[in-house]
Amino acid sequence: MIDGEQWLGMDSDTKGDLYEGLLQKNAEDTKSGAGQYFTPRAIIEAMVECVQPKPMKTIADPACGTGGFFLSAYHWIAKQQLNPKQKKFLRDETFYGNEIVPSTRRLCLMNLFLHNIGDIEGDPCVARADALTQPPAQKVDYVLANPPFGKKSRLTITNKQGEEDKDAITYERQDFWATTTNKQLNFLQHIVAMLKSDGQAAVVLPDNVLFEGGVGERIRKKWLQTCDVHTILRLPTGIFYANGVKANVVFFDNAPRDGKVHTKGSWFYDLRTNKHFTLKQRPLTLSDLQEFIQCYNPTDRLNRTETERFRFFKYDQLIARDKASLDIFWLKDDSLDNLDNLPPPAILQQEIIDHLEAALALFRDVAEGLPEPEQL
Repeated sequence: MIDGEQWLGMDSDTKGDLYEGLLQKNAEDTKSGAGQYFTPRAIIEAMVECVQPKPMKTIADPACGTGGFFLSAYHWIAKQQLNPKQKKFLRDETFYGNEIVPSTRRLCLMNLFLHNIGDIEGDPCVARADALTQPPAQKVDYVLANPPFGKKSRLTITNKQGEEDKDAITYERQDFWATTTNKQLNFLQHIVAMLKSDGQAAVVLPDNVLFEGGVGERIRKKWLQTCDVHTILRLPTGIFYANGVKANVVFFDNAPRDGKVHTKGSWFYDLRTNKHFTLKQRPLTLSDLQEFIQCYNPTDRLNRTETERFRFFKYDQLIARDKASLDIFWLKDDSLDNLDNLPPPAILQQEIIDHLEAALALFRDVAEGLPEPEQL
């Protein structure tokens, strides 16, 4: 069947879509762990439609996986009327990424090449490196990213006896607000460092970034002061290939370091309460995100209206909350009062699994931070 196709005669869109389809099928194999590198495309498309990246601007992803954000941004920009200079910039100078896993990086580079991004003989636009180890080599206009799930940054070391040990990594960065082994908080600090003074970011972050105390609280307060954290989309459960994930899309703009507080307030959209999705029976689609996109109002972001699911909270309200928590809900869960509103059994089962997986992940993080018995 493969030999029967005229591959050279196909345009880049067709070949790219075929390859992207293979990557998605691979991600569905949860046993292989490939799903952790694959962000649901509906979320990516909604993020890009809200940010609306412009031609002749640079876009980065410090943990780009198979390149989903780059492709969506490429298609968004390419559908505009571009002159030859803009087309060349889009192909060769727009995208910059990092991917630490060699096999995933190869998949990403092939994915980009099949979509006519970059040159197969030139320097790759995706570096095989841990983005967190060094300050960014250049500032960019946009960051679109879904950093890897899991709180701890770990390095696997093999000793002379062939035994493996995993040590927590603490990144000592002068440009970071605080030192921590929490990978998600490190990625957030790194993304802020990547942006130009007027740069924009849309990033998928887990719930713990919004409510964690200690170092998390200090970083969150600096984040609210230094950047304009203007919109948070609370994502539903059951939409990621990795189990037990509770996540959000956070939209924020960088700002000049002038000592002023740049977050005047944040808009929250709750797509989690009374929403039920699964990967197979009820997958999340772009149509499910259209109401949020309309509320976000990309063409006139300063002109927004509150709805049942879309609320505005002033900076003073946010900073006065316990630990400056951004983990905010106001809608009532209907299923708690009315059994008739319960979702189908298959969705309930998956939600229970997701909650248990999330709880286990938290317990593992706590256990990994405890000293060994001989150290007590």
